[in-house]
Amino acid sequence: MTNFPVINFKKLNGEERKDTMEKIKDACENWGFFELVNHGISHDLMDTVERLTKEHYRKCMEERFKELLASKGLEAVQTEVKDMDWESTFHLRHLPESNISEIPDLIDEYRKVMKEFALEIEKLAEQLLDLLCENLGLEKGYLKKAFYGSRGPTFGTKVANYPPCPNPELVKGLRSHTDAGGIILLFQDDKVSGLQLLKDGQWIDVPPLRHSIVVNIGDQLEVITNGKYKSVEHRVIAQTDGTRMSIASFFNPGSDAVIYPAPELLEKEAEEKSQLYPKFVFEDYMKLYAKLKFHAKEPRFEAFKASNLGPIATV
Repeated sequence: MTNFPVINFKKLNGEERKDTMEKIKDACENWGFFELVNHGISHDLMDTVERLTKEHYRKCMEERFKELLASKGLEAVQTEVKDMDWESTFHLRHLPESNISEIPDLIDEYRKVMKEFALEIEKLAEQLLDLLCENLGLEKGYLKKAFYGSRGPTFGTKVANYPPCPNPELVKGLRSHTDAGGIILLFQDDKVSGLQLLKDGQWIDVPPLRHSIVVNIGDQLEVITNGKYKSVEHRVIAQTDGTRMSIASFFNPGSDAVIYPAPELLEKEAEEKSQLYPKFVFEDYMKLYAKLKFHAKEPRFEAFKASNLGPIATV
């Protein structure tokens, strides 16, 4: 098995740009995931985000998680659990408007730092989308424009902690799924592992590298690229020791954005035959995804093929 793709972002600025772009292309086509180092986000900022996230979990969320387990009779986990995940989470929204000021129990320093971190992640997400455009032969800005609804893209962060689990073989930290949205950027714990992706029928560990950002392709990019880039099933394995931090930021289409394969990527002579994916409104997809998150993605796409919005207008 070839090694999990790790991309040195700094090399895009030098003589190795062509090779680095090729590595990104290969990762998008064959893995659906890659890990970025030297991505430009301050290590000091990342260290502060990590420290405050772990402090917040210990002070405000750890006891609640234990109470939740007790209420469900799951402290010991004796039989397989298929209807919940062994995780403690809260969600931040950044675009189209922020809800950080509304989240209870966050100290002011944490709110300020998470706003700053979100701006850096947003900037990196936009850079990555343009690099994907370059590799796909699309006009610069195409993917960002495709994500724009009437109010621009949606962008939010899931802050999760995966506490130690007494019987990890009986419950997942997070059950297997693909991500519904556009492009996902993850800042994960560098000491406690657990994230795995499915490749060629095997579960592969995503290595926890210090100060890295893990990037993965969501369902919407699979549709826009007409399957050239594919979203990939992934999961989190619960661990017996240590609490794993995960800060996943989702740069997604606007709720009313209409998603469809980029006409430039379809074969010109037989567009109908070569269009493998449907056309739909992102919000409608999310409603279906909410019901079917932990199921295969293909039936979600098929459901929209049956109610396709109509022909794609070529520019």
